Order: sequence, then C-alpha cells, then structure tokens
Amino acid sequence: MRRFGQVIRIKPDRIEDYERIHAAVWPGVLETIRACNMRNYTIFRHGTFLFAYFEYIGSDYAADQKKMAADPKTQEWWSHTDPMQEPVEGSAEGEWWTNMKAVFHTD
Repeated sequence: MRRFGQVIRIKPDRIEDYERIHAAVWPGVLETIRACNMRNYTIFRHGTFLFAYFEYIGSDYAADQKKMAADPKTQEWWSHTDPMQEPVEGSAEGEWWTNMKAVFHTD
C-alpha cells in the first residue's frame, strides 16, 4: 500500500459549492475511485487549501489514474469540480493536485 497526500487551492467564492457537492458524491465516481485501487480517500479544507489523503493498493498507479481519467462519469464530475479549483504555487506544469512529500507516519 502507498499513501498519498495532495494539495490544491479552492477559489474562495466556490467553497460552499464545493462542500455541497462533496456531501453527496455521485455513486459512479465513488465506484471508479474504488475500481482504481484507491482507499480511505479523504479531502480536508483549511481556508482556501484542499488537502487530499488516500491509500493506493494497486500495482500500477499510472494505469489506474489513466483508467480514472477515461471514465465518463468521473470526467463529468471533474467538469463541475475543476472550475472551483486552481493549482498551488510551485506546481509542475500541467499538474492539478500537487503530490506532497510524506515526512512522518505512525500506525
């Protein structure tokens, strides 16, 4: 299992919308997340920063991410959520959610 922490900004005027739609994520999106071997997916908010945590249990992360990106229901979901977000300063070119470096963990 591999742990991921990611960060992105949310536009201040879209916080309420973002939290509202995430209170009832579409079942098809949840199915795709699970089918792509992601578990314990959580998004936290602090001001205008969103922090995502998930555990990846698959063996080919790149292939599973391509599978997720190809899913029509997930694409539709992203068409709603992406305009609410913006990459953080220092993100690589084309990077949306920025992977964070793990510095501590304990079970």
